[in-house]
Amino acid sequence: MIAGAAAVSTGLYVMRPPAEMAEPVYAPVTVDVAEVVKQNLHIEVQAQGTVVPVQQTTILAEVKGRIIELADEFHVGGFVSGDDVLLRIDPRDYQTNLLHAQAALETAESALVQEKGRGQVALREWEKLPRNSQRSPEARDLYLRKPQLEEANARLLAARADLNTARDNLERTIIRAPYDALIKQKHTDLGQFVAAGTALADIFSVETAEVRLPIPQSKLDYLELPGLEGYENGSAIDLYTDVGGAIKHWPARLHRTEGVFDERSRALYTVARIDDPYGLRNPDQLPLRMGTFVNANIEGRELKGVVALPRYILRAGSYVWVVDESMHLRNRQVTSLRTGGEKVYITAGLNEGDLVSLTSLDASFAGAQVKVLSSVPTDQLGDDSDLPMRPAADQGEDSTAATPGGGGVAGSL
Repeated sequence: MIAGAAAVSTGLYVMRPPAEMAEPVYAPVTVDVAEVVKQNLHIEVQAQGTVVPVQQTTILAEVKGRIIELADEFHVGGFVSGDDVLLRIDPRDYQTNLLHAQAALETAESALVQEKGRGQVALREWEKLPRNSQRSPEARDLYLRKPQLEEANARLLAARADLNTARDNLERTIIRAPYDALIKQKHTDLGQFVAAGTALADIFSVETAEVRLPIPQSKLDYLELPGLEGYENGSAIDLYTDVGGAIKHWPARLHRTEGVFDERSRALYTVARIDDPYGLRNPDQLPLRMGTFVNANIEGRELKGVVALPRYILRAGSYVWVVDESMHLRNRQVTSLRTGGEKVYITAGLNEGDLVSLTSLDASFAGAQVKVLSSVPTDQLGDDSDLPMRPAADQGEDSTAATPGGGGVAGSL
């Protein structure tokens, strides 16, 4: 049995077929690339802030009395137009005071007329006196009743002032809105007695709103900052926030800077203005309510020779993958601007016409041979949602992972 087994083994060894050696098959890595096109761009600076009114006022009572009438819009959240009547205070006492003031004025006018008549009579009597009689200036003025005439004039002026005060107090019983406003809070109601100085309501303007936007020192060079006179035509700003799961946008303009750096954050606050935030003049516009926290994209000044790329392709250490003329991946360091958002702006390290890989690859692919599936100029790249972003593991059925120094891996023997 042992001899038979040895004979069979020897026969199989002698009759074995010759081994066939296969050459390694290298499959290039498939990538999508962007062709570098340098542009002159307005860099957007991102900031955040809260919408606040430009004007807000606490309305106080200027006279005392009982509230006898309220406007239908006099409630929290009510919109009122400039000069609309908000409420009325009982005017009866002030109407009586006005009648007293009018009567006092007529009395003063009558007294003045009488004094003028007495002065004329006294003048004729004075002229009949002998010329050698005592005629000192003081005696003459007293005889002609000039002090009494001046007193009557003074009483007339006081009566007119009292009449104006009475008329003003009567007008102050009607409380009007100083501008187009929204009632933020009310402090009184129908039938309540108020004294002078009592707070009646808090209102704020709905004509214009503002947003304070902090800009770090490192990003100030990207903006066109104003001089002391402020912005003549400020940069455009896109304000946006999430409303019910959807992103809503509102246009705004840069209005001014506050002129000083914040001591804690070392940021300079710029102020953006929004016209008609509640859409009262444009019913189709979504209201931008006061107190809304918004994000802002501020259009910056023009920068020349900049390459815009999606931010996800920039790796640690400011490196990007570049496809060279021999269709191999090269690791290249670039210089970028310190901005936020979905794009990164390259100022140095890339030349016109370079091919930058848009496919996410790790550091092990350095030097790998690639095959370009699609190419798009950098000036035609959209948002990240529109870009081809295929991970390295998803390169197609005929592709294999590349080794750190070669152009692929060998196939099976």
